[in-house]
Amino acid sequence: HVQLVESGGGSVQAGGSLRLSCAASGLTYSRNCMGWFRQAPGKEREWVAHIISDGRPVVADSLKGRFIISSDDAANTLYLQMNSLKPEDTSVYYCAARWSRCSSNWRDWDDWGQGTQVTVS
Repeated sequence: HVQLVESGGGSVQAGGSLRLSCAASGLTYSRNCMGWFRQAPGKEREWVAHIISDGRPVVADSLKGRFIISSDDAANTLYLQMNSLKPEDTSVYYCAARWSRCSSNWRDWDDWGQGTQVTVS
């Protein structure tokens, strides 16, 4: 398994930016896909973005142009740069790892971090 620890969440005013980080440890070499999800109170967990092992990033269409996913493989760290934040971006953001093909369905993912709260007002 992969252990995942998110950081970088916090409170920000609308229009501001935050950068989330996810430090991975454990069997990092065996995961094929790393991604970000978010979950607002009372709502289902929502796919945000993922990055395939070959480095290709994929971002949800509704977030393109504002969110950027990247990774530093040498540091085993995944990032999510969030710009022009809106109140509707308020959620707990989770980092996740999957051994096989990337998926936008949160139920398909294997390992999860504890989440980091992002609040936009």
